[in-house]
Amino acid sequence: MSTTRIVVTGIGASSPIGGTAPESWSALLAGESGARSLEHDWVQEYQLPVTFAAEAKVRPDTVLQRPVAKRLDPASQFAMVAAMEAWADAGSPDVDPDRLGVDFATGIGGVWTLLDAWDTLREKGPRRVMPMTVPMLMPNAAAGNLSLHFGARAYARTVASACASSTESLVNALSHLRDGLADVVIAGGTESAIHPITLAAFASMQALSKRNDSPETASRPASIDRDGFVMAEGAAVLILETEEHARARGAKIYGALVGGGVTADSHHITANDPEGHGAARAVRQALEMAGASPDDVTHINAHATSTPVGDPNEYQALRAVFGARVDDIPVSATKASTGHLLGGTGALEAIFTVLALRDRVAPPTINLTEQDPDVPFRISGEPTQLGAGDHLAISNSFGFGGHNAVVAFASV
Repeated sequence: MSTTRIVVTGIGASSPIGGTAPESWSALLAGESGARSLEHDWVQEYQLPVTFAAEAKVRPDTVLQRPVAKRLDPASQFAMVAAMEAWADAGSPDVDPDRLGVDFATGIGGVWTLLDAWDTLREKGPRRVMPMTVPMLMPNAAAGNLSLHFGARAYARTVASACASSTESLVNALSHLRDGLADVVIAGGTESAIHPITLAAFASMQALSKRNDSPETASRPASIDRDGFVMAEGAAVLILETEEHARARGAKIYGALVGGGVTADSHHITANDPEGHGAARAVRQALEMAGASPDDVTHINAHATSTPVGDPNEYQALRAVFGARVDDIPVSATKASTGHLLGGTGALEAIFTVLALRDRVAPPTINLTEQDPDVPFRISGEPTQLGAGDHLAISNSFGFGGHNAVVAFASV
């Protein structure tokens, strides 16, 4: 396998706690929450059992030009906003279009476009269904539109592996860059699925927190009184390139993407393996690709969705890799602040991991009232200093279908 070093030169994000990556990072360190009561008529119309979510702090159609926004589903709008920020942050790389690729992801895709079109069909008939409906709802719409906007002709690929989606897109980007398919890759993920049907469906399966009276404290990973995740939306993008290409153009470098692992549980369509075998293998793969050992890891961004079953299962998986040392590694569970962006969450947490290494600080995990003894991570409600020197961190994502994806980043 190629050992070409891959670095992060640009970041962009539109999240529930910030309209940009820096704003999101600052809010995360400050312990802010993006969860809020939903102010939509349809909440009462459908008598939803969950009346809150973590909507994006800045609506993407207020950032994009109106003609652009109108032909994109909200998921693609978020992707475009985050990618434009990341591209500018990277210095708008001068790269041969045939050497620029897109590795992108979503868990659900254009659900708003699909269901709005269904309403139009039922209420007004087929002639009123928009011609752009299919190009807007298809899961690869974000990748395709990013390819068009930035002139990326190396490839434009899409991953849809539920909550592991955008972490898997980063693993793919790492492999594609090392395999020489591109010099620069726009990688990340997006989701905009805060919709009556998804809220009702997730609530029906008892996956969502029902703390309607206190949305900002609802997501509480590792806390003994956690009761489910908080639905969120947004997008995150990382500009990845070979270190040689980045150095040649004098780009600033945030960190290095040094390893990735992707596995499957083959256990259950929604529940992860209680013994964490697949998750543990993904962590080991990421470390092996990085040429590192478990002893080298100094920080973990946990998947930690705040579900009663998921959090202890992740702890067991990490303990299988790190042994008792896992209790000494600073762990952040950033979904406590952002909620769960489904297909966009892995890329956002990858950005947080890169910035944690850059600033040598593990972000806080809010809402931890009493730590569950079955999830004894070293986790704190305050930022934790990582100290000087070199650092290696992993970021975990696990999704319905038994998908596991892990990325490893090194400080520079």
